[in-house]
Amino acid sequence: MYNPYFVTGLIFFVGGILIFYAFKRVNGKQKNVYTELPDAFIEKVLLDKVRFYIKLSDAERSVFKERVRYFLRKVKISGEKGAVVTDSDKVLIAASATIPLLHFETWAYENLEEVIVYPDYFDERFDTQADSKNVAGMVGSGAMNRKVVLSLPALRGGFDKYVDGNTAVHEFVHLIDKADGVVDGVPEYLIPNELIEPWMKEMNRTIREIREGDSEIRTYAGTNEAEFLAVLSEYFFKKPKKLQDEHPELFALLDKIYNRKSDV
Repeated sequence: MYNPYFVTGLIFFVGGILIFYAFKRVNGKQKNVYTELPDAFIEKVLLDKVRFYIKLSDAERSVFKERVRYFLRKVKISGEKGAVVTDSDKVLIAASATIPLLHFETWAYENLEEVIVYPDYFDERFDTQADSKNVAGMVGSGAMNRKVVLSLPALRGGFDKYVDGNTAVHEFVHLIDKADGVVDGVPEYLIPNELIEPWMKEMNRTIREIREGDSEIRTYAGTNEAEFLAVLSEYFFKKPKKLQDEHPELFALLDKIYNRKSDV
């Protein structure tokens, strides 16, 4: 038998549940937010901390800032396990993502939803309390797919001018490499077909040198092809003159892969 009071009550009950969970989602997860920051603040952080940005032309800076803003609007940045992520940190994350893809007109991290920041280094199980914690950053897989995890000290340290590497850039290069479905040091998302063979030849030759102790390149680059690409990309964007002087063939190939055609 139709009961209008029952139906009305049910509608209010269901509506109340939906409103509750919508409110909970907005207010109960404040750490997972899309970020809007003033242009002046973004500019100040980039000028103060991102040497790559300082060397760009005015036109390139304009593109860079717009892409930083786009990244902040589209990708969640979450502090977890007690990490306090400042707005400055968020700009550095967005800058790290922008650096490798700046010189491409069409670009996007279609395989990324969230960047998670931990307060310290962590182990393979994402444990920041483990005795063996030595991981500075990681591109997630399985349940962590479409996520990048960064250690806060490693993120900030990557923009120290006295440090050769940059963990955040390293992880975003892995994400770019992963875009074609295989993390193998050959980012088909970027690399022209005619560069694949010379890149693989030079990469394999240099990996052999690293493993035999005949190279000053960081030994971690000799782990495999994927780590080689990520580590060499750190050098390329952080210390380009050093890479060009010591490894001109690798520098020339990376210059083409990243579509820069730069004078260093």
